[in-house]
Formats: sequence, C-alpha cells, structure tokens
Amino acid sequence: MEITYPTKKNLHQLFEEQVQRCPGEMAASFKNQSLTYGQLNAKANSVGFLLREKGVSPDGIVGVMMDRSLEMMVGIYGILKAGGAYLPLSPSTPVKRLVHIIHDSGIRFLLAQKRFKKNVDEMGTGVDVIEIDIENEDIFRLPNGDLPAAASPDNLVYVIYTSGSTGQPKGVMIQHGALINRLAWMHKKYPIDESDTILQKTPFFFDVSVWEMFWWSLVGAKVCFLVPGGEKFPQAIVETVEKSGVTVMHFVPSMMSVFLDYLRNSPGDVERMGSLKKVFASGESLIPAHVNAFSEILYKPNGTHLINLYGPTEATVDVTYYDCPLEGESERIPIGKPIDNIEILILVENSRVAEVGEMGELYIGGAGVARGYLNKPEMTAERFVLKTKTLFEKRVLDSQKLL
Repeated sequence: MEITYPTKKNLHQLFEEQVQRCPGEMAASFKNQSLTYGQLNAKANSVGFLLREKGVSPDGIVGVMMDRSLEMMVGIYGILKAGGAYLPLSPSTPVKRLVHIIHDSGIRFLLAQKRFKKNVDEMGTGVDVIEIDIENEDIFRLPNGDLPAAASPDNLVYVIYTSGSTGQPKGVMIQHGALINRLAWMHKKYPIDESDTILQKTPFFFDVSVWEMFWWSLVGAKVCFLVPGGEKFPQAIVETVEKSGVTVMHFVPSMMSVFLDYLRNSPGDVERMGSLKKVFASGESLIPAHVNAFSEILYKPNGTHLINLYGPTEATVDVTYYDCPLEGESERIPIGKPIDNIEILILVENSRVAEVGEMGELYIGGAGVARGYLNKPEMTAERFVLKTKTLFEKRVLDSQKLL
C-alpha cells in the first residue's frame, strides 16, 4: 500500500520549515558548544551561498572530510542548500582508498576542517579539487538568508561508498525523495518531538549516520554529537546520554553486546541511562542473546525499547523493522516487515517466490531504492532491475529471517 509522504520538497526545505517554527530552540550540541535552529540554518546558508557561487549545482558532489562536530552538520546542510550532494570522506581511511574514491567520484569540491585539508594536499591525488576550510570565519560573513531552492526530490542528497562483497569501493547514489520517505516512515512509526535528543555517534561514512543526522532537524528535536572515537568507550556514551538527556540512539549489535556487558558490571550506570527511550540496532544480525540481555539490563529497569532494522546502503539505510519482544526469552529475531513504500520479494531463479525456509534472492523495491552506483552503469544494470514496474535492488537472504 502506498503511504503519503512529502514528495515535492527536498530535505533542506523541510529543515527550513522547521527553522521557521522554532528558530530559537536548541538544535545541536557538541562538547560544550551548541547551536539553535536559527544559528545552524544561518551558518549553513552562508556555506551554501559560497558553494553555489563557486559552481556547486544539483547532482554536484561535494566531498566532506571532517570529524564529528557542529561544523560537520553546518557543512552538510550547506552543501544541500547549494543544491549539491555530500560525499563523506573519513580522515582515518587508508590513503589508497581515499585517492580511489576522489578519482572515482570525480568531485570538484572538498569541504574540510583545516587539519584535514592539509592531509588531502599531501596525498597528491592528481585531481584538481577546490578545497574549502569550514573553519574559516570569513565564510560566515557571507549572506545567510535561505537560498532559492536548486535541487529537486529527484536530485542526489548523498553518495556513500561501500565495498560490499566485491571489496571494490563503489558510490551509492541516494536521492532526496528516497531519504525523505525513510525519515517520514521512522517518524510516523516512532515519533519524537522537541523533548527528544538523538545521539549522533555513527561515523558519517556509514549510512546509519544519515537518520541520526537529519531526523531530529525535521521535527523540532535535538541532536548531540558524541566526541570522535567516543563510540568505542561505553563510559563516554553513558556520560553523554546522562549529560544531554539522550532519548534515542543506535548500536551495531556486536557493539551493543559490549555495551551491555559493561552495564551489567556497572549497575550505577544503568540508572544514568534513564533518559533513553529507544535503541535501534542494525548493521549486523541481531541474535536472541542480544535481545534477552537488553531486556534484562535496560528494558526492565529503565523501560528502554529495542528495535531491529535491516537494509543495505543501496536502499536508503533500512527497509524492514522488527519491534523486539519486551518480556520472556526470544528464540529468533527476524528482520521484520517492510517500511512504508517499500516492497520485499524473495525469489528463486529470479521469478518464483520462495517458500518458507527456502533460500532465495531478496529483491527490494519502492521509494528507497538508490539511483544506482556512481559512474558504474554495468554494475548498476546488474544489481538494479525492473520488476512489476518497480525498480528493485537484489540481495541474497534466507527467507526464514523474514516474518
């Protein structure tokens, strides 16, 4: 069934509408710094003005090399306001891979913090890229009013490189409309409001970071950026959750297991996590042991709920969801049911629907499917196929994992 969601606007327009509703409310925090909705919007507008003046246009890809910070959020929204799409580049990525991505993507612009701009200069990529230092205060003396919209819902919002099964980095192209559908579903199913704070702790070159970075900004909530590297230290997470009143966060299951082990041995910190309402898990298989431990350690004392999400980068973050049981021992954790405007098929030999327990290929269709792989038409044609008048992205999956 087709579910209505905003189809005529791009992501930053929805953000700008929220800014009009709550310009003076807290939007984002990092360490001891913070920005209101109005301040974040104004700074992003100045970045967008500069980028548009330099030639960024719809579907133009701008590289972003930054640590998790307020500057990262300002820069990314600035890119979108200019009409472009952002491409996250991790400062910790091996040089060989970074050079490959810069060459393969053909980026002409790079937005970076000063300390990483020097790293790119020393790489010797051989590519003529316009580098912009996001920490240059002169940028924020430029006009800071909302820019006339340039991009449409069919234009790119981001490109994220993923190695997949081939080991060869390939850029997945996601459009505004696909991301808006994903965020609209999440907000309808698990609504948040101005009292909520999302913890942004996923490195931004993983697509889970996308909902952490944008969901809050469309509904008047807040985001708290965890210090870079803090995701590896349970104590840092606990302290940030307590200090900022975090209500929503994400874990990869293996890291959640480590975190739960820490809490099991530090019961005082469980109480410090009292603000946390929802934890979303994705990126790996969630197993019964994870769910059972979560129920004992976080749900029973604090009432925190656990939701399992599944989805490939090629289908805009997540395509299925499952609300984990709150009581009793779980025996099996499926990936669940499709989110709004997503169709799931498990086919055998590309045509016959698989029976329960039968191995097959998972076909994902609907609003979340990517445009394809950047500059890889043959690979795109192989993986993105048209079935029943819908573009599908296919993956191998055991049908027993579905409800």
